[in-house]
Amino acid sequence: MTELLPSRARIFVAGHRGLVGSAVARRLTADGHTVLTRPRTELDLRDAAATAGYLRQTRPDAVVLAAARVGGIMANATYPVQFLEDNLRIQLSVVAGAHEAGVPRLLFLGSSCIYPRLAPQPIREDALLTGPLEPTNEAYALAKIAGIVQVQSYRRQYGAGYISAMPTNLYGPGDNFDLATSHVLPALIRRFHEAARDGLPELVLWGSGTPRREFLHVDDLADACALLLRRYDGDEPVNVGCGEDLTIRELAETVREVVGYRGAIGWDTTKPDGTPRKLLDVSRLQSLGWRPRIALREGIAAVYEEWRSQQEAAPVA
Repeated sequence: MTELLPSRARIFVAGHRGLVGSAVARRLTADGHTVLTRPRTELDLRDAAATAGYLRQTRPDAVVLAAARVGGIMANATYPVQFLEDNLRIQLSVVAGAHEAGVPRLLFLGSSCIYPRLAPQPIREDALLTGPLEPTNEAYALAKIAGIVQVQSYRRQYGAGYISAMPTNLYGPGDNFDLATSHVLPALIRRFHEAARDGLPELVLWGSGTPRREFLHVDDLADACALLLRRYDGDEPVNVGCGEDLTIRELAETVREVVGYRGAIGWDTTKPDGTPRKLLDVSRLQSLGWRPRIALREGIAAVYEEWRSQQEAAPVA
């Protein structure tokens, strides 16, 4: 199969300090590539002129666009303007800047929330724009859809070797455990840990616990990104997931067992559930030879152990 990326490429990873970007940077470095990065204090990716200038100066062989404003239901509901505008600015700056600098390869990372709220399951890539979005993250989803269309437009108008991938719900080392902005899995880990620490008899969680979600370790996503950069050159986005899902209630029970919390679990059904089910069809990615390696329980245990160690090592305020 034709390799679309040099064996010792120079690759700019935008968003290298985030959950996804840091995993991609680790994987690409392990593969022998030179990873280029810039912290936010030195390069604001929302600044189109500065971003284009950096890419002209460095002339990377490829760009991985992993930078984004992300968060869970609460963050999306509280800051829809920022979720829409910041992501649009980042995407416009990086993709246009890469084209201006003559970068031959670019991988844009979106999100599974781009698909309709009630899309047929498992969700195929061609379900995009076939129905209404989930209202709780509509602004973020629309920004990511715009990124897909931007990449497709550069391919069609300029013949650019730009591609996009849509990851499912991700977790892993370096995740965000801030309860105001985190996604469901790190939030559950922290809440069960604190409930066990404080000896709470019951932990009440948002929603009904019935929605089904798919979870992928971010190192498995990084493996998929490396493969796509080397071998995929199509117009359509590529779903990245494990192909299996579970209910939020089942997820909560798994986290409770890993953490060792012995109290009861309650559910506040006045709070939103979000999309009823979100399982990706990953046959397109699997046809390239990719399979996930990290089982969910194993991954949760590793993430919890790392986060707990960091909490124990942190100085007391």
